[in-house]
Amino acid sequence: MHVVGVLAVDGVVGFDLTTVCQVFASAWSPGEESPYEVRVCSAEDALVTAVGTGSFRLSAPFTLADLADADTIVVPGLRDHRQPPAPEALDLLTTAAARGARIASICTGAFLLAAAGLLDGARATTHWDAAARLAETYPRVQVDPSVLFIDNGQVLTSAGVCAGIDLCLHLIRRDHGAALAAHAARRIVMPPYRDGGQAQFIEYERPGGSLQPTMDWMRDNLHRDLALDEIAERARVSVRTLNRRFRAQTGTTPLRWLVLARVHRAQELLETTDLPVEVIADHVGFGSAAVLRRHFGERVGSSPIAYRTEFRRKQLR
Repeated sequence: MHVVGVLAVDGVVGFDLTTVCQVFASAWSPGEESPYEVRVCSAEDALVTAVGTGSFRLSAPFTLADLADADTIVVPGLRDHRQPPAPEALDLLTTAAARGARIASICTGAFLLAAAGLLDGARATTHWDAAARLAETYPRVQVDPSVLFIDNGQVLTSAGVCAGIDLCLHLIRRDHGAALAAHAARRIVMPPYRDGGQAQFIEYERPGGSLQPTMDWMRDNLHRDLALDEIAERARVSVRTLNRRFRAQTGTTPLRWLVLARVHRAQELLETTDLPVEVIADHVGFGSAAVLRRHFGERVGSSPIAYRTEFRRKQLR
């Protein structure tokens, strides 16, 4: 059982905290138990003031001592990231990192990771509105405010609020594959992945209607050769308007989004079937194994065969 510890310090953002609980609790397949145990931990006998859309107080069922054996520790955002970090929280994070625990932050939780020295010399992100302050306060951190999350292996950071969901789904995908992450995403009524970054949210642009139905249709038709003209016709807009709205709503172009959707579908088929790579390439619309291998390698960092072998090796542990 993989233990996920959620660090609840005073001033924690309630949505960020509960996001971790909900997403990991949704990571189970029919007829199987969840591979995760989630612990919300705070200082012993402490009542934590959590701030989301309003204020409330909570009593965490676990203490900081219960993070000693956590495989993953998640640090939610803080209402006031300028407040001095609690020494016990910094000690906990540095000790956990030294023993090899995976550590992730949501939103302004990155300030705690930076204060603990876990982001020194590394690329990291946070909420776009706090990115400049993070860079100014911790100049050794390479702050990138344009992305939804950054995975540095042992240490991960995400952008604000809903990007925490993207991060948690990514962790599930990393641990147990795309199929289980997709199951969790469906249960929380969330796309299994969102291409693009948070730059799309910095300046508000009226999107002119949601493209979600069009993207759902694209996912259902990955096996076909989808051209921009046909996608635009499905969305009932011009190609120019399609490109503009797609970038506004996803941060990327329709064709780049389509490639990533095909790669993710290929991951699911590699995990859940014994289909040859050539057949999978045809099913997901790449047309040939060579094209699949190229796009798969660029986005996953390994070949389809190596990915399948590593996934099955993990399942046997």
